Amino acid sequence: MFQIGHRVYYVWLRNAVSYRRFILPTFIASIAEPVLYLVAMGLGIGSYMGLIEGKPYLHFIAPGLAVSAVMFANSFECTYSSMVRMTIEKVYNAQLVTPVSVQEIVAGEILWGMTRGMVSGVLMLIVLAIMGVARGPWLVCYPLLWAVVGLFFSSLAMVMTSFAKNFDFFTYFFHLFLSPMFFFSGIFFPLADFPAPVRIIANFLPLTHAAEISRSFMRGDPGLATLARLAGLVLFGFVFFCIALRRMKGRIIK
Repeated sequence: MFQIGHRVYYVWLRNAVSYRRFILPTFIASIAEPVLYLVAMGLGIGSYMGLIEGKPYLHFIAPGLAVSAVMFANSFECTYSSMVRMTIEKVYNAQLVTPVSVQEIVAGEILWGMTRGMVSGVLMLIVLAIMGVARGPWLVCYPLLWAVVGLFFSSLAMVMTSFAKNFDFFTYFFHLFLSPMFFFSGIFFPLADFPAPVRIIANFLPLTHAAEISRSFMRGDPGLATLARLAGLVLFGFVFFCIALRRMKGRIIK
C-alpha cells in the first residue's frame, strides 16, 4: 500500500527552492524551442501556405506547441533532473533519513515535474497572447490541461528513470518516443493528410489527444470529445503514477 501524506509538499518545496537559483536560464530554455518553431514554421512557412481548417497556419500549430512545451518540461524534469538528484547529488538518500517515505519522494518529484510543466505552459500562453493567437474565455481551462498532461508525462518519465542505468538511456526515450510523437501528433499538419496507418498510430499517441484538447480550448468549442480525451489522459496518467511509485521504490531502496 502506498504511503503518501503531507510530506510530499516538502519534497516539492525542496525542488522549488533549488530551482530559484536557475530560474532565468530555465525560463529561457522552456520557451526558446517552441518559440523558434512558432516563428520559423508559423510565420515563415505559414506565409507560403493557405488557410488550414479556416485559420492561418500559425493559429493551427500554436495550440499543439503550447502543450508540447509542457510535455518536454515534464519529461526532462523527471528524467535527467531526477537522475541527477538520485545518483549525483544523493538528495533521495538524504530525504530517506527523514520521516519522508519513498513513495512521497517519488510523488513529490512527479508533482514538481507537473509544476515545471505549468511554468512552461504559462510562458507559452503569454507568448501566444502577445502574438495575438491565444484569446477567449476558455483559456482559463489551460491549467487543468497542464495538470493532466503533467501527471501523464511526469509519471511516464519517472517510470523511464526507474529503468535507467545511466543518462544515455534517456536518449532512447527522447529520440525514439517523444520526438517522433512531437512530429506525428497532428501539431504541424492535419492528421487527415497522413496515410491511414500513420493516422491509426497517431490516435494512440497521448500528445495527439493533448493537442486536440488544446485546440478546442483555443477555438472556444470544447465538448464531450474533449472531456473524453481528458478522462483518458487522467486514467493512463494515474496508471503510470502507480507504476512509477512501485518501480522507483525498488530503484531507490536496493
